[in-house]
Amino acid sequence: MKKNLLWLLVPALLMFATTSCVTHKPVQYLEGSFDTIPLKNVQWKEPVVQPGDLISIVVYSDNAAAAAIYNQVGGVTSSSSTNAGIAVGTNSGTAPGYLVNSDGTIQIIGIGSWKVVGKTKKQITEELVQYFTTKNTLSNPIVDVRFLNFKITVLGEVAHPGSFSIPSERVNLLEAIGLAGDFGPFARREIVTVIREENGQRTFQRLDLNDPAIFASPFYQLQQNDIIMVPANKRKEASNDQLTFRYISIGTSILSATAILITLFR
Repeated sequence: MKKNLLWLLVPALLMFATTSCVTHKPVQYLEGSFDTIPLKNVQWKEPVVQPGDLISIVVYSDNAAAAAIYNQVGGVTSSSSTNAGIAVGTNSGTAPGYLVNSDGTIQIIGIGSWKVVGKTKKQITEELVQYFTTKNTLSNPIVDVRFLNFKITVLGEVAHPGSFSIPSERVNLLEAIGLAGDFGPFARREIVTVIREENGQRTFQRLDLNDPAIFASPFYQLQQNDIIMVPANKRKEASNDQLTFRYISIGTSILSATAILITLFR
């Protein structure tokens, strides 16, 4: 009799614990049909330098020794970054770079103060090449400009919130959500907010990821330091309460079953 009770009790308990779990419907993007023709052209805006950006500038020419004068050698300690506008790096072996200060300038080795804020990498490259050509200091100068701290931040109802470095310096909103592990089950996809700081102004833009019109939005293509906020719906709070109650119920059931088993085997 006791063995029969035991064989009935254990499966019942396992069934209760299993059926207590809730499965969520997979998240869908861009629901419904839409016309792809007006959205097929990719509108990509090259990022411009902002105060606080860290950029790398490397100069080449036919005379390597002459070009080396304008290049940073090795890295310096991160404590030097307190002086905005100078070359900074880290002891970890990462490439040194120029930190753009609040007035939008950097101090380029061998040249001095140079304004870069509001300019694209291409514009900075062309200006420096023209400088070396006009001054006749380098033969066939080549300048390579890159962002060293191009990153975006995704917060809220996503699987892995955090900041993400973008080596390619090019990322869109859907890619950012993918980097964060996709939406959580309680995400409100219709009011995803992009926070952008540009030219001393902070902009807040809400986007509906159910609507294909996001492809035409200037906020679909992200810029460096953009923040993406994904809010949770009201069901999350209710779900948390239900989950707590469920765990309490399961715990109580296990304790009750344990007490019954102890009683049976005494």
